[in-house]
Amino acid sequence: MSDPLHDDRGNRDRSITNPAGQGSPLPGYHGTAKPAPGGPFLIGDAMTGGYGRGADILHSCTIAVERGEIAVIVGPNGAGKSTAMKAVFGMLDLREGAVRLDGEDISRLSPQDRVKKGMGFVPQTSNIFTSMSVEENLEMGAFIREDDISGTMAQVYDLFPILKEKRRQPAGELSGGQRQQVAVGRALMTKPKVLMLDEPTAGVSPIVMDELFDRIIEVARTGIPILMVEQNARQALEIADKGYVLVQGRNAHTGTGKELLADPEVRQSFLGG
Repeated sequence: MSDPLHDDRGNRDRSITNPAGQGSPLPGYHGTAKPAPGGPFLIGDAMTGGYGRGADILHSCTIAVERGEIAVIVGPNGAGKSTAMKAVFGMLDLREGAVRLDGEDISRLSPQDRVKKGMGFVPQTSNIFTSMSVEENLEMGAFIREDDISGTMAQVYDLFPILKEKRRQPAGELSGGQRQQVAVGRALMTKPKVLMLDEPTAGVSPIVMDELFDRIIEVARTGIPILMVEQNARQALEIADKGYVLVQGRNAHTGTGKELLADPEVRQSFLGG
């Protein structure tokens, strides 16, 4: 991290990451990845598009994150924050722009193939199997792996000790914050190259939100880039290396978390003064 305030983040254990991605793309989806050297580790570059044949929601929107960084997307309701993340993950059609990950243009890959390339995505809702146990949820996260997952499972339990304690319990019986830990843990079971979180603290108490942010910092410290949409803008920018403020699907402000927190216009318009 370039920010000295974050130099002591986490345990620096990079073994939970997978520098080479996971598996290989299945044939017959949208297309193949193409070499695209240079640029940020992950970038959705000048993205314009929407859902199906509907109107464009994103308008030349760019978001990016480097290794070990936390990048946060904030903005008012309806700004296109979650849509931008879904565009990076391949869940809507881009009419213009590109998505590049670790030196490859993956714009034509399906979401499934992007997972195989190393993307871990945690949606805001419906992100766990409620009838399965905590441990079964984590095992499901490793569905694309053919190697021994026990080491990664142990690392997830180290990161989220409450999950080890409740590993035999149905995930649907957990609190909201504990469910989010299961969802993040399941994404980590793929050994992702980048982790994307869509409003991970939605609906949880301030105490649980702080705990989740602490765990997100721990994950970033292992070297995994984190791209996060967050409704709690002020708190998210406090832990962010990079921030993007979107308005009506466009980039309105971009900077470090500190810069955006200090920007009078951002404070007045999006942070409550």
